[in-house]
Amino acid sequence: MMTISSRAAAAAFASLLLVSSAFAQSTTAPAASEPAAKTEKKAEKAHSPESLDCSKQADEKGLHGKERKKFRSACIKEAKAKK
Repeated sequence: MMTISSRAAAAAFASLLLVSSAFAQSTTAPAASEPAAKTEKKAEKAHSPESLDCSKQADEKGLHGKERKKFRSACIKEAKAKK
C-alpha cells in the first residue's frame, strides 16, 4: 500500500509532465510568427534622402544617443526647409 506522501509525489510528477507539454505546445507557434511580422514592418519603411544624409553626417561626427537624435532632428528640419 502506498503512503500519502508517495501518492502526492507521484501526482505532482505526473502533473509536471502534463503541464510542461501543454505550455510547450501553446507558446511555440505564436513566438515563431511574431519576429517575421516585425521584420516585414521594418523592411517596408524607406528612409528619405535627407534622413540618410543626416545620418552620414552624424556618423562622421561620431554622435551617439541623445546628441545624435537632436542633431538628426535639426538637420532633417533644415534640409526640408531648404527644399
